[in-house]
Order: sequence, then structure tokens, then C-alpha cells
Amino acid sequence: MTKKFWMAFIAVFVTGVILNMIIYGVALGSAFSSLPVWRADMKSLQWIYMVISLVGSFFFTLIFSKGYEGKGIAEGMRYGLYTGIWLSIGMAYGTYGMVAVPYGLTLEWFVLGVLSYIVMGIVASLVYGKKRAQGT
Repeated sequence: MTKKFWMAFIAVFVTGVILNMIIYGVALGSAFSSLPVWRADMKSLQWIYMVISLVGSFFFTLIFSKGYEGKGIAEGMRYGLYTGIWLSIGMAYGTYGMVAVPYGLTLEWFVLGVLSYIVMGIVASLVYGKKRAQGT
């Protein structure tokens, strides 16, 4: 794994943590906190989310690096869109199917999740950069 990979991994991880704080702490915070499904000891288990974010960011970046074509931001947006739909649909709608979560919250959770993956894809593509055409 290259220096560029590790730089992209760190950038994606930091971006993801910030986006999660905005999404779950601000945008969806009051809606989520009103749901009667949370563990009493949830605050003491927050470290689990950091581990999940580290592992997820690592594999998000690894997969991007393996398919990297050097086409710029559009490539990162497309990768983020595909990954975001794949992962966010299971999280938001899977939870909707098991827990009494209002549909509006589910839809918002899904859309914000997809948008966050698009942003992380853009970040990865910015770190990797656009490849120069041969002969230039």
C-alpha cells in the first residue's frame, strides 16, 4: 500500500467522522434520540463506532484504490454513489424493517448516508488526483 493510499485512508476517515457527527448529531439527532430503542449503556460503547469507522474507511479506500482510473472528481462521486446506495440501503431500510422507525426518518437517513459516501468518494479522488494523459 502506497503513501497515497494511507493519505486517502486518513482523509476519508476524518471526513467520515465529521460527516457522521453532522448527520447523527445535528441533522438526525433529535429524531434518533426520541426513539425508544437505545441501550442504556450506549455512551460507553461509542468506541465501537470509531473502530467501525476505521475499518470501513480502510476498505472504502482500498476498494477505491484498486479500481482507480484517475478520471478525477466524477470518478470519486460515482464510486461514492454506488457504495453509498449499497451500504446505506441496508442500514436505513434494514433498520426500518426491524425497528419501529418512522419512514420519513428512514428516507432521510438513507439520503444523507448516500451523500456522505459521495463526499468521501470525492475526498479519495482528490487525494489520488487525476492521471495525466500519456505524452503530456
